[in-house]
Amino acid sequence: MDLFFESLPFLLGLALVYSILELRRWRRDRKRPTILIDGSNVMHWRDNTPALEPVVELVARLQAAGFRAGVVFDANAGYKLGGRYQDDAVLARRIGLPKAQVLVVPKGQPADPTLLAAAQDMGARIVSNDRFRDWAEAFPDQLSPGKLIRGGYRNGALWLDLD
Repeated sequence: MDLFFESLPFLLGLALVYSILELRRWRRDRKRPTILIDGSNVMHWRDNTPALEPVVELVARLQAAGFRAGVVFDANAGYKLGGRYQDDAVLARRIGLPKAQVLVVPKGQPADPTLLAAAQDMGARIVSNDRFRDWAEAFPDQLSPGKLIRGGYRNGALWLDLD
């Protein structure tokens, strides 16, 4: 028991250093441009079959290119991916992102306006092959040239139209 109390200041100090390093990383990361991913669209990119791998690969590609990635899913994404509801925390863990960078919209609410509003508020671009025609009047700036990034798979390789 004495060893525990003797080690406690060291462990608390270690935890504090770790917290400071994480805070610095988070602040630095927030300075990178953000790109939001239409997760419910991208998860169908490979063979039109719902899978999380295209989302994971896309996140890695965007991060390697210097972007901060966020993902927005419809409420039914977990059912399509695994036969049960999966919330923000579950999908974030599976993707390898912090929970704050993944959003599963509530049941009965479409993800598109949430995604478009978030991108507008953040000044972010969106990766999706959806044209968002139903939302063009409400979000004209988000649907202007250069705001939507198309992508998919060709010959088994991920491609993105970032320019």
